[in-house]
Amino acid sequence: MKTNNTYSVGGLFSGIGGIELGFLKNGFKILWSNDIDAASSITFTKNFNHRHILQDIHLLKGKELDPVDVLVGGFPCQAFSIAGYRKGFKDDRGNLFFEIIRLINELKKRPKVLLLENVKNFYTHDHGNTFKVVKEALEINGYCVFSKVLNTSSITSVPQNRERTFIIAFDEGAGAMFDKSHKMSHKFNQIFPPKEKIKTDHISKYLEKNKVDDKYYYGPEKYMFNELKETMKSKDTVYQWRRQYVRENKSNVCPTLTANMGTGGHNVPLVIDDFGFRKLTPRECFNLQGFPKSYKLPNEIATSQLYKQTGNSVTVSIISELAKLIKEALDSK
Repeated sequence: MKTNNTYSVGGLFSGIGGIELGFLKNGFKILWSNDIDAASSITFTKNFNHRHILQDIHLLKGKELDPVDVLVGGFPCQAFSIAGYRKGFKDDRGNLFFEIIRLINELKKRPKVLLLENVKNFYTHDHGNTFKVVKEALEINGYCVFSKVLNTSSITSVPQNRERTFIIAFDEGAGAMFDKSHKMSHKFNQIFPPKEKIKTDHISKYLEKNKVDDKYYYGPEKYMFNELKETMKSKDTVYQWRRQYVRENKSNVCPTLTANMGTGGHNVPLVIDDFGFRKLTPRECFNLQGFPKSYKLPNEIATSQLYKQTGNSVTVSIISELAKLIKEALDSK
C-alpha cells in the first residue's frame, strides 16, 4: 500500500548524515540531528539545511526537541568493536546507549520507530550480554525489537564488504510482531530483512576515471613500494595495506572502510590505475559508502579527517533499503 504520508526523523550520533540521507531518499523529513564532533559537523552542515545540534548527548533535553516519528542513530561503535578493544559497557561510550533511552522518554511524544546501527560483533560482544542488555532495555520501554547483521554488498549494489548490526524497534510492545492488531510490527515482520541483490556493481564505477592528485600515489621512495609492485597485479579489485603486507580482496569488492585508514599505514584500501599504485581518495571512499556525487566534501577539513568520517559512517544505500521497509510498516497503520 503506497501513501503520500510524510514521516519525520530525528538523528542522534549523526556524524556526516549517512542515516539521514538514506531516509531523505525515501521521502522522510529530517527535523533535527545531533553530534558532538566539530569536524563532522562542518561536513554535515555543508550538505543539510535542517537543525543541527553540536552538543554532547548528555546535555540534550528531550522536551526541547521536536517530536519525531522515527529516531535514528549509529551509537558509537568503538566500545563494541575489536578496534575498540572490546571494552563494551565498561567504556563510557557504551553507556551512551542509555542516553537514547532517556531521550525516548523525555520527548513530548515517543517515536513510533527506532533505527540503531552498530558493528557486526555487537551481537557477540561479552558472550552476547551486551546485545541482550540493549534488547531488554528497548523491550522494557515498550518496543518490539527486530535485529539483523546486514552486508552492504549483499543488500545493495555498492561493492563494499561492510557487515553491520541493525536494530529496528516499533513502539507497540515486546512480541508485537505476532499480533495482527499491532500493524506496524506485524507488517515489518513480513518484509524484514530486505532481499539480497543478485549482483553488485563493478568497482570501477566508484573510482575516478582520470589521474588523481600525486599525494595519493606510492612511488619507489615509499618503503612498501616493492611489496605493492610484487602483489598488486589487477585493476579490477581493491587491495589493502595491512601494516606489513598487501592483501588482495578476492571477492572483487572493497574491503570494509575503517576510521583509521587515513591515519597511517593500516587498513589502507589500494588500487592500480593507469598511472601507478595508489590509495583510494576520500571522494572514492564516500562513493563506496553510497553518498551521491553531489555530496560536498569541505576543503577546510584535513584528508585524514575525511577518511575517518567516511569510515565511521554507514552505507547510505543500505539505510535507504531499511527506510523503504520502515515506511511500508508505518503506512500499514
